[in-house]
Amino acid sequence: MRRFFVLFCLVVLSTFVSCQFSENIYINADGSGKMEFSFDGSQLMQMAGDKMGESQEKAIDSTFSFKELFSTMKDSISKLSEEEQQKLKRLEPFNMHMVMDPKTSKMNFEMFTDFKNVNELQDMFKAMKSFGDLKGKEKTGADNNPFSSFGGDGTTELDYKYDGKTFKRTAKILDKEAYKQVTDSIGQMAMMFGSSTYKLNYHFPKPIKSVSNETAMYSADRKTVTVEYDFMDYIANPEALNLEVVLED
Repeated sequence: MRRFFVLFCLVVLSTFVSCQFSENIYINADGSGKMEFSFDGSQLMQMAGDKMGESQEKAIDSTFSFKELFSTMKDSISKLSEEEQQKLKRLEPFNMHMVMDPKTSKMNFEMFTDFKNVNELQDMFKAMKSFGDLKGKEKTGADNNPFSSFGGDGTTELDYKYDGKTFKRTAKILDKEAYKQVTDSIGQMAMMFGSSTYKLNYHFPKPIKSVSNETAMYSADRKTVTVEYDFMDYIANPEALNLEVVLED
């Protein structure tokens, strides 16, 4: 299990800039559900070609929980600072599913967790920020973790609300000056992100009456809404994907 974790760190955190990011939320009638953050690195796998095949000969299709993983690493974790241990603890509710197949050029990663109430949903991006921090800073001291832009460092916050009738996704920039410093440090990586996109896929127990975003797409039964946005534009302005979804009675 630890081998998969190390492989994920090496491959994704170094090269995920070519992936498509998706934020998926599935809400049940009682307000419980599942949240999943995924990214598709198949394009990267195709670009890597034979080089990726040489480093990864066998296909991988594995699912593990961070809680179980950290249990096997408890001796090492106990030596970390209290701050670092808390960052890891944020990841405990999550599971990871990873698929890598050089023959089919498929590379997908999914990080997911169940929740009992949308209003109490843990901010997944704080967990992703914590995970990104495991890679550490580069020797230059620059923060090359794009998830710094998603509220893990206190410059922004991301909140979800659902009362059975209306769902709201609200991002706020709390410290504009500090946030600009974060985005400026990531801006130098913009060319590497290329045409990467960030997609919201929200699934509801009832048909959707209206959505605040004019570019939203609906499923045939109108129970799913999808909004797609340029990834770098989203980092520059996280409030652009604020969303209000009103369900039918």
